Amino acid sequence: MSEPARTAAAPAADRPDAAVPDPGRAFGARLMTPLLLGSLLNPINSTMIATSLVAIGQDFHVGAADTAWLISAMYVASAVGQPSMGRLADRQGPRRVFVAGVFVVCAAGLVGALAPTFAVLIASRVLLGIGTSAAYPAAMAMLRAESRRTGRPTPRAVLGRISLAALASAAVGPTLGGLLAATTGWRGVFAVNVPLALIALLCALLWLPADDRRTRADGAAAPGGSLDPFGIALFAATLTCAMFFLLRLDQPRWPLLAPVAVLAAVLVWWQLRHPQPFIDLRMLARNGALSRTYLRHGLAYLVIYCVLYGFSQWLEEAHGASSFHAGLIMLPMSCAAAVCSVAGARTKGIRGPLTLAALCLTAGSAVCLLLNGASPLIALLCAGALFGIPQGLASTGNTAAVYVQAPADGVGAAAGLQRTAQYLGAILASSLIGVRYGHRATDAGLHGIAVICGVLGVLLLVLTLTDRGLRTRGTEPL
Repeated sequence: MSEPARTAAAPAADRPDAAVPDPGRAFGARLMTPLLLGSLLNPINSTMIATSLVAIGQDFHVGAADTAWLISAMYVASAVGQPSMGRLADRQGPRRVFVAGVFVVCAAGLVGALAPTFAVLIASRVLLGIGTSAAYPAAMAMLRAESRRTGRPTPRAVLGRISLAALASAAVGPTLGGLLAATTGWRGVFAVNVPLALIALLCALLWLPADDRRTRADGAAAPGGSLDPFGIALFAATLTCAMFFLLRLDQPRWPLLAPVAVLAAVLVWWQLRHPQPFIDLRMLARNGALSRTYLRHGLAYLVIYCVLYGFSQWLEEAHGASSFHAGLIMLPMSCAAAVCSVAGARTKGIRGPLTLAALCLTAGSAVCLLLNGASPLIALLCAGALFGIPQGLASTGNTAAVYVQAPADGVGAAAGLQRTAQYLGAILASSLIGVRYGHRATDAGLHGIAVICGVLGVLLLVLTLTDRGLRTRGTEPL
């Protein structure tokens, strides 16, 4: 972009008459370091506990169906928290939201590390879900603000770094969790949040630019009005009731479907009549490309989390691996995810990486059908690597799609809804694992999960190939 064009692109209030901000310093290390550190907190907590579930269950004398609550509780909190924090970031400023979230993470880590009962441990996971929900939508809002300040579109590589931080931390989570569980016990999986949060907080206070209360993250005048607390409460209640039903699909609690249906209907009615709804259903209906991106993202992570949690539990209970060894076996998944995230950030298209991701999910599911308790190590490593590839490609591809397709004045909320779609997939994954495994992971349970994941992989491939909304390049619409 030429200097005159760059000057015209930036709002007059954001640029001095004498000079245009140096593009070489835009999106630099001081801005990106705290954003990257914060963005890893939610994903690493999502997956780090995977290789500790067996040990936690043994300590508190609960089975796999009960430890699934540790997964679902955080995801319900995150599914509600991500768009809520995104709306706050768009209206109150991303720096304030980022810092507040990191404080909550620090407190949640202490609660979990000292938890005397299983119920308190679940409560700490809820707090972790709320606190870690702030970083990603705040980061996306801050990147949009930096883009307006400099008159430059956010480089695809910058979005790739955000995805890589989230993805690499999620991918390395099982290995790190296994190491912590083997050396410090499962409580170390919660305690590690304290130093991580304190480092992120220090960097944020030192380097993130101050918020302007008069403006949104995109530079437009901030509107008045509430954050739709009633809509948030309705969404949380609907999701919680649905989770209670989904977590006991082996013994379905059919009466719960009635309140789920009623709450969902009231939620839709309220969102359609509210001037500033928590979930803008009219915008989603108009923006079909963004809605389809959310659907693809949720389906992809439904399969990914089925493998991430289900495969690690199967390694320990059916294959006989320790927590530490299970983490090591899943290391190729982490490496493949990191490499493919970097590769995805370097591509200009979106459809190609997402198509390859769907193909790998389908192929990985087929490989899992062939595994059993006596499978050789090389087969286990290959299965993990096949699922690492789509983690990297789906994350960077869908993040770039959301950035392109989201409304200019609501990128924080749109990014939060992307994560909500991801966590809905995770909730369904934990329910599926509970149904197929019951109290113990078995070969038959893994094979049942693999069949379902294979079907979903084919569906995801069809949705990707037929989506005309993916005709984009880089981070700018065609």
